[in-house]
Amino acid sequence: MRKLRILLILILFAFLVFSSTSGPFLVVNHLAPADVIVVLAGETNQRPSRALQLLRQNYAPIVQLDVPENDVAYDRSMIDIATEYVQKLPEAQSITICPIFGLSTEAESHDVARCLDHSGVHRILVVTSDYHTRRARSIFQHELRDYQVFIAPAYDAQQFGASWWQHRQWAKTNFDEWVRLVWWDLVDRWR
Repeated sequence: MRKLRILLILILFAFLVFSSTSGPFLVVNHLAPADVIVVLAGETNQRPSRALQLLRQNYAPIVQLDVPENDVAYDRSMIDIATEYVQKLPEAQSITICPIFGLSTEAESHDVARCLDHSGVHRILVVTSDYHTRRARSIFQHELRDYQVFIAPAYDAQQFGASWWQHRQWAKTNFDEWVRLVWWDLVDRWR
C-alpha cells in the first residue's frame, strides 16, 4: 500500500512537471540572419505577418511563401489568392511563392528544397506557428541536411499559449502537437 501511494505521488509529480513545461518546450525561437525566410503553409495570417516583420528587420532579403498548389477557397486557388496578396505588398519584389504538394511538414520540406534548388541558398529561416516550431525545426534539419535551418515562431493567442491548460483550444493544440512530435521522433524520422 505504501509503495502504491509513493508511485501515485511520483506519477502526479511527473504529470505536474510535464504539464507546466510542455507548452514552453514546444516553442523554439532560434532567430539568425539567413538567405531566405520560408513561411510554412497552413496558417495564412500570423505566419506571413511575422515573415514580413523579419524581412523588414533584415533577417533575409527574400521571403518564400509556401502555398498548397491544389487547395481552393470559394472557387479560387490558394496560389491565385497568395499572388494577389503579394502583389499588394510594398515588399512584393522580395517575395516568391513556392507551390506545395505535400500534406505533411516532412513532405513540405522536400517541396521547399525543390523551390530552393539552384538558388545558392544555404541558410533558411523557417517561420511557422509557435507550437509547431520544435517539430518543424527537427524535420527540416533532418530532411534538408545541405541547409542551415533557423526557426521563428508566429504567435496566435487564439490557437496556443505556453500556459496551455488555461484555454480549451490551447489544450487541444498542445495535445495534438505532442502526438505529432512523438510520432515524428519515434516513427517517421526513422523511415
